[in-house]
Amino acid sequence: MDAFIASVLAVAVAEVGDKTQLLALFLSAVFARKSAIVIGILIATLLNHAVSAWFGVWISENLSDSILTWIVAVSFLVVGCWLLIPDKEEEIDEKYVKWGAFLATTVLFFFAEIGDKTQIATVILAAKYNDFYPVLLGTTAGMMLANVPVVYLGCWLLNKLPFKQVRRGACVLFILMGLGTLLHYYYF
Repeated sequence: MDAFIASVLAVAVAEVGDKTQLLALFLSAVFARKSAIVIGILIATLLNHAVSAWFGVWISENLSDSILTWIVAVSFLVVGCWLLIPDKEEEIDEKYVKWGAFLATTVLFFFAEIGDKTQIATVILAAKYNDFYPVLLGTTAGMMLANVPVVYLGCWLLNKLPFKQVRRGACVLFILMGLGTLLHYYYF
């Protein structure tokens, strides 16, 4: 249960203001079928995070506890600092819009997640907990918690959220997880 809760919290907070959240806003402005966008986000996240969680579990099973602890702790610290750098909006190729809400969302979200903070967080969390399904379900739930409101509430919600404070809070959360990983390994 710890892996699931940590995964939901880490990804939901890290996703606020992320490029995929901006993508959700763009897609909701372009397409009327909000449910197709939400399902596309879900499918893309499940596929992307399944590979990431599998890789994290593989890492945890093939590295010594000491090396794994340091990799996970440093990775949490790096992602924490990375969260302080706001994402830039990227141009969306208009050809994807022709594909329709579901296919465009699925393809764009899948590729936008590659190398993204939340994908890397999924690898780290799976490596830390060595538990595929709770991490996959938790990170996916976190993505949905952060993106579904944007799809339905769009600009109104984005104007109300204090992105700078949320990014700082996410930074603190990841740094605490990194330090907690080290403390747990060496003192408990």
